[in-house]
Amino acid sequence: MKRSVINFLPAVILFFLSCNAATQSSSAETAELVINNAKVYTANKDQPEAEALAVKEGKIVFVGSNADVKKYIGDKTEVIDAKGQFVMPGFIEGHGHIHGLGASLVNLNLMNVKNWDEIVAMVGEAVKKAKPGEWIIGRGWHQEKWNPAPAKNFLGYPYHEELDRVSPNNPVYLSHASGHSAYVNAKALELAGITATTKSPAGGDIVKDQNGVIVGVLAETAQGLVSRAYNAWENQRPKEERTAKWAESIKLAEEDCLKKGVTSFQDAGSSFEEVEEMKKLAQQGKLNIRHWLMVRAGNASLRSHANVFPVINEGNGFLTVKAVKVSLDGALGSYGAWLLEPYTDRAGWVGNNTFNIDSLKAIADFCWKNNLQLCVHAIGDRANRELIDIYAAQITNDKNKDHRWRVEHAQHVNPSEIPRFKEWNVIASMQGIHCTSDAPFVPKRLGAKRSEEGAYVWQSFLKAGVLVNNGTDVPVEDQDPIANFYASVTRKLKDGSEFYPAQKMTRGQALYSYTMANAHAAFEEKEKGSLEVGKYADIVILSNNLMTCKDEEIKNTKVVTTIVGGKVKYKAQF
Repeated sequence: MKRSVINFLPAVILFFLSCNAATQSSSAETAELVINNAKVYTANKDQPEAEALAVKEGKIVFVGSNADVKKYIGDKTEVIDAKGQFVMPGFIEGHGHIHGLGASLVNLNLMNVKNWDEIVAMVGEAVKKAKPGEWIIGRGWHQEKWNPAPAKNFLGYPYHEELDRVSPNNPVYLSHASGHSAYVNAKALELAGITATTKSPAGGDIVKDQNGVIVGVLAETAQGLVSRAYNAWENQRPKEERTAKWAESIKLAEEDCLKKGVTSFQDAGSSFEEVEEMKKLAQQGKLNIRHWLMVRAGNASLRSHANVFPVINEGNGFLTVKAVKVSLDGALGSYGAWLLEPYTDRAGWVGNNTFNIDSLKAIADFCWKNNLQLCVHAIGDRANRELIDIYAAQITNDKNKDHRWRVEHAQHVNPSEIPRFKEWNVIASMQGIHCTSDAPFVPKRLGAKRSEEGAYVWQSFLKAGVLVNNGTDVPVEDQDPIANFYASVTRKLKDGSEFYPAQKMTRGQALYSYTMANAHAAFEEKEKGSLEVGKYADIVILSNNLMTCKDEEIKNTKVVTTIVGGKVKYKAQF
């Protein structure tokens, strides 16, 4: 009897070992989240469509059929039945301002005001709640979108006297939607020491009428004259109070992102102080979307803070900092875009060169030697030409280097520049919504020929083999990816007309520009941008199929669910 037990012992041990191995194998395959019964757009050319996917430990472990995903479902697996809805990679905001978005949610938001009278009324209400001497801050106005236009104006700008009446003792600082100009009142001008005899700084304009009267608008670098006075006041407040307000603004900004399906955000201009605070939030696990920051600083500051770079995937993939941002010119709406020929509606005026060319060359050299991405704002055709010249001179040192330097906006280019983007492997970081938002005034600024040949020429870039990524420039525009996608594929205006429709993107091009192109433009294509095994489970579920629904149905598309790292961060309540 003993011999028989001993004889069977190896078989018994083998049986239990095999059972244990099977249990471990089953556990290893069990997913934490499964989405099935979906129309999955993967943004992966090798597997463009699927029905289901599975997630474990924040990353995708399976993409395929409803039948095959069943083996990943265990007792504790959360299963989302998509019921045929459209599932795609989370939208990546390819160029926005996270701190500006946050500020717009805690200060006066002027994005949707209809006219100047509404702005004056909003300022008046804010003054009633403000302490004596407290600054009234806001952003989002655009004089080209007001109806009716102010009766008394210069270049469409009303005079500051109405702000003075409702806010005689509180300084007012209201940024243009673009961030490239600002309205101020008499009190703000007084604190900044600006008078009728003050000269405009290099790269800026204290807007004065034909009689030399200050209108109240400060364009480009002239804003610094008042922002210094505001910052001096702001810095008198306790740092803890300022940091707490900033942290709350980031929280609100992230909430706005999530409800719109944005899972990653490429910020176009953070200070080193903001980088430090963002890093703390990442380390504490307090960030809810992934952030990729461009640092905006001068040449000397960049070199003295060189040890800050790079920050890569801090907080388990929620913060990366390895890019530098510079603005070479202004915006078209505020006459700041730097043009080769004068504005059609402002004789002799060619816009502003807002950054010293030699300093930009020095920053380009710094970025090249430190393997940092250089991302330069260039809107006008002159700015784009000057920038490509600077890029070419630096890239010549090693043309095969995978630098992925970017032109932020590239809105108005001379056609001769397009092949040069391709020659030097420069990315055109563009914003679809700018096209339809700016279209009503673009021909006024540029004339018909320049508008057709060089304004928002997405197809011209794509056909030349240039990578075009997409975003909204929020808070310049609302960061809603659905509205931006609609603009990208239709170029349709409110009156039903289309702005040079030959340049609109296909559905596939537009979705790629908002997912994989943005990931590639940040060296993050191996971690995000598509739904593939091994990548972050950053996913959005939408109510309409963006690849097949009718054009007008795009606008009615709702974000149903937003998932970051396999965790549901937003679920719509219909």
